[in-house]
Amino acid sequence: MLNTKPSGTTASMRMTRNVLGLFKLRIGFMIMITALVGLAVTPGPSLGWPKLLVLAVAVLLSSASAGAFNQYYEHDSDRLMARTRGRAFATGALPHTPAWLWLMAAVLAASVLCAGWVLNPVSAVFVFLGAFFYAIVYTVWLKRRSWLNIVVGGLAGSFAVLAGAAAVDPQIGPLPFLLATVLFLWTPPHFWSLAIANEAEYAAAGIPMLPVVVGVPRAARVVLWSTVALALTALLPVFFGAGVIYLLGALAGGGYFVYKASQLARTPTRKTAMGAFFASLVQLSLLLVTATLDRLAY
Repeated sequence: MLNTKPSGTTASMRMTRNVLGLFKLRIGFMIMITALVGLAVTPGPSLGWPKLLVLAVAVLLSSASAGAFNQYYEHDSDRLMARTRGRAFATGALPHTPAWLWLMAAVLAASVLCAGWVLNPVSAVFVFLGAFFYAIVYTVWLKRRSWLNIVVGGLAGSFAVLAGAAAVDPQIGPLPFLLATVLFLWTPPHFWSLAIANEAEYAAAGIPMLPVVVGVPRAARVVLWSTVALALTALLPVFFGAGVIYLLGALAGGGYFVYKASQLARTPTRKTAMGAFFASLVQLSLLLVTATLDRLAY
């Protein structure tokens, strides 16, 4: 008779995947990169590798704690959506116990305290605010109450840029502030595109994302105009120290995102919505890479 019971190694690997998925590390790494770009574009003395490592790990861990709290808090509603029903708390693969909250709080506290001790208090405050806005402002206060949830929640990514900039100079200059503004404006059309593609699931889960509240056609037009505003704002750093390399990235990424958003506005389908969603990732990647290369070149 075949033994269908999973081996200890298989069970251990599955548990590891569940725990790593809980902390949303892919999103965390992206937020960590935005913090490093905020550092890169800020004039000032080099931090050195130890401080650079502390900044990266602090932002990553604070983001991870907020991501884990998001899954802990939303384990019931996650079961109602195909995109999230496989998450560990939703399936019961991980026990939904208060011990996880203590772990999340400890991870956040450690990241903030390390940033404050090794870097400076201003950078530590921004590290904390990034996690707070995602976990509490977005997840607890706004997500089920208002279509503005992702607009205000978008500040979470902006704070990472400011945390990186403040690590170099607590007096935030115009260039990192503008990049933080770009991150703030990027989040709504990025997430609303995904919400349009999954509108039925958000409606079934009772989450008032923009397409659920105003309808898909109108939401698609809002995505287009918010993308235009984003693309234009992304050009402003050129007037405050960013160079030609960044300008080319902003033009290419912004133009591509606007093109895909215009397709979505003309024909609001799941296919065009996902096209706009992936275009937003292309734009953000180009902005982050070219902002860094521009700083290194000049």
